[in-house]
Amino acid sequence: MRSTSKYRSARPVAIWLLIGVAMVIVQVLLGGITRLTGSGLSITEWNVVTGTLPPLNHAQWMTEFHKYQQSPQFRLLNPDFTLGDFKFIFFWEWFHRFWGRLIGVVFAIPFVVFLVQRRFRQDMIKPLLVLFFLGALQGAVGWIMVASGLEGDAIYVKPTRLALHFIFALGLLCYTFWFALQLLTRENDKVTAPRLRLACWWLIALLGVQLIFGALMAGHRAAPAAPTWPDINGTFVPRLFPQGIRSIIEDRVTIHFIHRNLAYVLTVLLAMWTFRAFRYRATAAFGISRWMPAVLVLLQVILGIATVLTSTGIRATKWNTFEWMAQLHQLCALFLLLALIANVFLLRNKRPSVF
Repeated sequence: MRSTSKYRSARPVAIWLLIGVAMVIVQVLLGGITRLTGSGLSITEWNVVTGTLPPLNHAQWMTEFHKYQQSPQFRLLNPDFTLGDFKFIFFWEWFHRFWGRLIGVVFAIPFVVFLVQRRFRQDMIKPLLVLFFLGALQGAVGWIMVASGLEGDAIYVKPTRLALHFIFALGLLCYTFWFALQLLTRENDKVTAPRLRLACWWLIALLGVQLIFGALMAGHRAAPAAPTWPDINGTFVPRLFPQGIRSIIEDRVTIHFIHRNLAYVLTVLLAMWTFRAFRYRATAAFGISRWMPAVLVLLQVILGIATVLTSTGIRATKWNTFEWMAQLHQLCALFLLLALIANVFLLRNKRPSVF
């Protein structure tokens, strides 16, 4: 068991990590804005240092606009774009990248400070190295995703690469949050419930699959493919798998059907898990955390329905009700994932030895 002095010495590190968690959530939301505004391909190069500042004068803006005019998206989708239109989409992609750089700075500078202060225990070193690796990997995957939309006749990034970028971001988010929980919680905050813990892991896995299909929904712009509820274009079982097994990642209606029905399954299973969780005598921490997934999944379903029903209002370069619903739907998904991570962390397989 940690001593009180060690526990307190770890709190600044834990707070630093939680700030990182909040910044990653903002980064994911900024990624959603770049997708919804069609901004992701406005910057056609990846300049880690020189790309930090946006164009500062008219000549620099025209240089960037000319580069964008060579892209398939401009030629095939936005040939009528003015410089003003370009500045709008450029801002969101630039800000998304700038925020990613800022996350790197926020992680790097305190890391050096804490290193000098000798706040890191030996058991923190490996998780920190993994954390920095995941952050760097996320940046690389982001550029691979953008590059997929700059080739041939592509007007958007490939949905599968968008999903990969999203899942890597979620991995970074969960890893950072787990690390912070390790530093903030004590052993007596936990509850011994091996079966409940295993069930929570399965729910996280199912939610992971659901989030992948959510990313595919976004990448294929599949919401308006079936803008009705509770039916899907007048039927509950539409024509599925028109392209065989590839339909799972390529057919909009199939992806929509899977995403929608996984939500129902997840809601029922989470309700059952919550009922079981309330049969255990809870600590103060678990008493708060065990009801959160059920509340969040219900809110998530409501926002999902609202997103689908408002998808008929999508207008190019316009931010309407659909975009708000889509962003809130994504934010709620992140909170649901973190709530499940918190629960699985607070549940343990067996009581710790007192010796």
